[in-house]
Amino acid sequence: MPISTSINPVFVFGSNLAGRHGKGAALWARQHRGAIYGQGVGPQGNAYAIPTKDRQLRVLPLDVIRSYVREFLDYAHRQPDLRFELTPIGCGLAGYRPDQIAPMFANAPANVILPDAFRAILVAGAPPS
Repeated sequence: MPISTSINPVFVFGSNLAGRHGKGAALWARQHRGAIYGQGVGPQGNAYAIPTKDRQLRVLPLDVIRSYVREFLDYAHRQPDLRFELTPIGCGLAGYRPDQIAPMFANAPANVILPDAFRAILVAGAPPS
């Protein structure tokens, strides 16, 4: 399903593969940005779901989350006219720390607005100029 055009950036949130958007940023995305209950991955309304939990709501391993992050980054690269507002996915209900997730977004295109917690980690890890 294509993302709608809006002055608001696309809201990128952590989800589960069952698409049960019942708490946290996922619930907000469903209530305010058109995230579709039952759809746990990809673009929907003015939102984009990146799974951090499986269908039984168990936390996904980092390597699996990384593959979904790659899919999102590929999508963002192909949508240069859209802006994406990334929440600190995986760092709420999934329980990961920002330093475990932020590096997955090191090569994010300029149209992805990173959360402060991720930006701080990526800047701290950058080589001195």
